[in-house]
Amino acid sequence: MNRPARSPSSGVPLERIRVVLSHTSHPGNIGAAARAMKTMGVSCLVLVNPKRFPDDEAVARAAGADDILAGARVCTTLDAALADTVWVCAVSARHRNLGPPALPARQAAVDLVARAGAGEVALLFGNETAGLSNAEVQRCRQTVYIPADPGYGSLNLAAAVQLLCYELRLAAFAGSPPVVTRTMPFASPPAVHQDVERFYAHLERVMVASDFLDPERPRRLLPKLRRLFGRTELESDEINILRGLLDAVERKLAGPGRSGSGNAR
Repeated sequence: MNRPARSPSSGVPLERIRVVLSHTSHPGNIGAAARAMKTMGVSCLVLVNPKRFPDDEAVARAAGADDILAGARVCTTLDAALADTVWVCAVSARHRNLGPPALPARQAAVDLVARAGAGEVALLFGNETAGLSNAEVQRCRQTVYIPADPGYGSLNLAAAVQLLCYELRLAAFAGSPPVVTRTMPFASPPAVHQDVERFYAHLERVMVASDFLDPERPRRLLPKLRRLFGRTELESDEINILRGLLDAVERKLAGPGRSGSGNAR
């Protein structure tokens, strides 16, 4: 059945991306890769002849991404793992004379997400020790590399999966993935005009009372302070804090037993 192409900003392309791990030797790396995938919204994991899977260590390293492991498909051949895909990228740190052209991860992710609109696509990762063989790379349409420091480009398998899935997520949401947080928002509503003007009047009053400002020779102090606070885009809570500070200064200036100027806010 043909599926209608949807906007990359919807995140749907991530559902059409397979992460294929070929001949993985350590089950912990499979679990860690599953965890990396889940944090970025990629869910399709395919394993080609893993040395040990299923395995308790994979579950432990998945750290809650058990559903990715449970849904993982194990294949005996690479061709079976890549069946029905419309585009495959080989992830390799080695630049080879033979094989498909190489793209950096960020550029390749944008291309891969675009191609996912036409069907299933795949990222192929090799064995932890030997990486991908030439024969495996030649079965792919593109080579992807992570532009690491040339002096030390060795990456753990799960770290490489994490980086590629991160780039895919950015590309799928046009650089602005949705952010979900349980923390309370720190910001308050913007301060309204009249409250800002009352703050400036209060500030001027305190500066005059403290002899910081000579009203006969104001120079450019007030315009400069307006420019300073204008750049901050004051919020309602911030105005309240500043007015409270000014109230405290006025009480101090007024001396013991006095309440300050008593001017209305």
